[in-house]
Amino acid sequence: MMPRTDGFAVLKEIRRTSRVPVLMLTARGEAEDRFTGFENGADDYLIKPFLPKELLFRVHALLKRAYPEPKRKVYLAASTVDLEKAEVWKGGECTGLTAKELQLFEKLYENAGRIVTTGTLCSAICGEFWQGYESTLSTHIRHLREKIEENPSNPVSLITVKGLGYRLFTKEEGK
Repeated sequence: MMPRTDGFAVLKEIRRTSRVPVLMLTARGEAEDRFTGFENGADDYLIKPFLPKELLFRVHALLKRAYPEPKRKVYLAASTVDLEKAEVWKGGECTGLTAKELQLFEKLYENAGRIVTTGTLCSAICGEFWQGYESTLSTHIRHLREKIEENPSNPVSLITVKGLGYRLFTKEEGK
């Protein structure tokens, strides 16, 4: 029991501004209390006393639902990129990605549909000392386009945004 308030009031306040996962740990085990917790937005409800291992399983399940792992296969207009294997499948043929190409693609994929600046991409590949790397980045982008695009000279998945950077469109984002 909390001083000056209760868990239900705290949960209501959290839900006014956030969708963060909430697991209520409480001594209030009556059915009506559990119902109130779920009605107010709890994602799970665990009554004291509980087994530590059960708490770990519930937290793990809750986090898995709330923050699913990103897909490890990315479907583009002309190809499929397997991030686990660092491979690109296009037209029935498989091509490997270099370490730099994989880093570049992962940064673009994390931000799919949004502009990723040249500086951000250079930083992802080189770290904080990336100035002067912009022309090398262009070469990596060209090689990546050759692997993922049907026509690298007229890209539809990895687009240049003049003066800013690049944008990756997956099949989910569309164009």
